[in-house]
Order: sequence, then structure tokens, then C-alpha cells
Amino acid sequence: MKTIGKRDAVLRVLRRQDPGRFVYAPNYWQWFTHHQNHALLDAELRGCESQLDLIRHLGLDVFSRNVYCDPTEYWFGGLCRETWFGVEVETRRRQDGQDTITEKTYRTPSGTMAERLRYIYPDSTLVQEKHLLGGDKPNLDAFEKIVLGRRWRFDADRWRLWRQRIGPDGVLVAGELFSPLKMLHLAAGAADSVYLLEDHPQRCAEWMVAHERAQLELLRGMLDAGVEAVMSMDNLDAAFHPPAYIERYSASFYESASRICQEKGAVFFIHACGHQRAILSLIASLGVDGLEGVAYPPLGDIAIDEAMRLSGDRLIITGGISAAETEAFHSYEQAREYLADLFDRLRPYRHRFILSASCNTSTRTPWDAIRWFRDAWRELGQ
Repeated sequence: MKTIGKRDAVLRVLRRQDPGRFVYAPNYWQWFTHHQNHALLDAELRGCESQLDLIRHLGLDVFSRNVYCDPTEYWFGGLCRETWFGVEVETRRRQDGQDTITEKTYRTPSGTMAERLRYIYPDSTLVQEKHLLGGDKPNLDAFEKIVLGRRWRFDADRWRLWRQRIGPDGVLVAGELFSPLKMLHLAAGAADSVYLLEDHPQRCAEWMVAHERAQLELLRGMLDAGVEAVMSMDNLDAAFHPPAYIERYSASFYESASRICQEKGAVFFIHACGHQRAILSLIASLGVDGLEGVAYPPLGDIAIDEAMRLSGDRLIITGGISAAETEAFHSYEQAREYLADLFDRLRPYRHRFILSASCNTSTRTPWDAIRWFRDAWRELGQ
């Protein structure tokens, strides 16, 4: 039987066809950046300059929404740019010791708002220090101007460049979208979003409709450029996206985005680290093609084979390896035993499963552990 190439194997899973082996498309974004910045890369990786180089060095598959991202700038994105109507936006970046501070100021007819991000260099992680809707009395009128005045322009040339760089090794995912509920989380934080939804339901509903409309406009532009896979970067977790909230605030977006993608022959995924048990059936019912980064217990609340059974017969799931394994295993035998069990349970679902990191690969993961999982996959997953 002819060996199936990396890209073809990934595409087969996206079409719910058996690729003839387990596809292994890890997320090493933060791990590689951290080890590169702190001169911690093993001598074996001396020639690697990017996450994509590392994946190729290991001989793995690519199904990635962050090979093109700048980790100091934002948690996702890099293939589109915000455009503004009636709002002036100023972005300033400065160093605070080793950390990088990004401050964005929004000047609207109803007032000025600001947010601040910090890239913590020692930890290679980005945190939000100030939200647009933070504080006791957020300026709702100014925020409304921001939501109504924001659009996105897709950079098709940059997407084509990265698709060409990946070439036969897999599929580039455009991880540029975020749901109406996630829009509120990014502006206020998950906890304060609840208060806003309860105290100002009508205004929040109007903001969400406007955001959904602008995001679907962006999505159509992405698909017209030829994008094959799209991801909404929502950190979908039942703790912050409970069923009632999904039905009320995000279901319309997920259903519309899924339908638009499928009409163009593309797939629509949601980034979904955290607890999934309570929302799996709902998400599947909306026509979503896949969930990225589903966490296996103890970080999540459902085993992936059970998630496959609960989600119908078409939802694609990526995940299976988390920090609970990569930080704790101390030998090849442990990694092999873990994958042998996982593959045994997931073999009936190989046509809609991609072995990957549950959210990301911990920066505390030893290089040996990465090689152990690669070697065990080579032995058991073919």
C-alpha cells in the first residue's frame, strides 16, 4: 500500500476518512519560543529557527493555527488586521525590564479607553493587565463605538506565504476568529462579563450581533482567498461557556460560520481547552467540524474516546497529550504505555482524531519527553 503523505493524511481526517495511521500534529509554539529565547534548546535542535522547523525535524504532521503568530503580540492571530471607522487607535510597545508592554488606546466620540498586555519574558507568556471594560464604571458608550467601528482585513498574501512554507507537511489553520461571547471575555474578563450580561443584557446583545456580523464578513473574505481550515479562538470551556450562554450568545455564530465554511469546502474548528462534557453534544449539534486541544483528565473532565461517542459521528477532536503526561513521565516506556492505551481506545475514531497537545506543550516539558512521544507514535501509530 502506498504511504500517505503528511498533508494528505491531515486532509483525510478533515474529510472524516481513515488516514491509515494516527495523525500527530503537536503544538510546540510556547515551548519552542521559551527554549529558544532562554538558550535552552538541545544541541540536536541547533538548526531549528521556528516551531515549524521543530515539527519537521521530528517528522511530524502540521495542523497548526500558530506557526505564523507572534507570541509577544497576542495569543492568536497574525493573518488579519483591524480596520476602524470613527475610532482612532494608537498602539505603543515598550520594554519593562525583560518584559514587553503593549498598550492600546482607543479614542472615540464618546470617550477614550485603553487596554494593556504584558509579555512576561521569564515565563514566555502573555497576560492582560488592563481590560477595556475593567473598573467599577466602564464607559459602555465608548466601547459600543469600538465594537461598531471595528472590521478586519484578511492578509491573503501572508496566508499564501505560510501555506507555501508548510507545503506537503500539512494544513495551515487560520486561527483569526473569536465568538461574540469571547469578544466580551477579551474586553472585560470572564468574570466581569457575567455582570455585564446580567446588568446590561440589551446592550450586550447588540454588541454581540455587531461583532458576529463583522466576524462573518471576515470569514467570507478568508474563504474567498482559499483558506481550508478556520478556527475560532474561544478557549471553549463549560466553566466560562456554559450551555445556556452558548445557546444565547454564540450558537448563531458557530452555526453560521460552520455552514459558510462547509459551503466553501472548508472546516470550522473551535479552540477548546478545559471542561467539555456538558457542552459536547450542543457544539456537535451546531454543525461545528472540530474541537482543538481537548484536555484529557485530570486537566479536562472527559476521556477522548468518550468524547467521541458523545459528540455524534462527525466531530473531529485534536488533543490527547497534556502537561500531566509530558512533565510527569520519566522514560520512553511510560510514554509508550500511555500512547498504546490511547491508540487502542481511539482506533475506531482514527478518521476524526488528531493526536496533539491539549492546549499547548508546557514549557517545563523536557526535550527527552518530546522525543519519547514522537518515538512511541512512530512505533505504535503507523
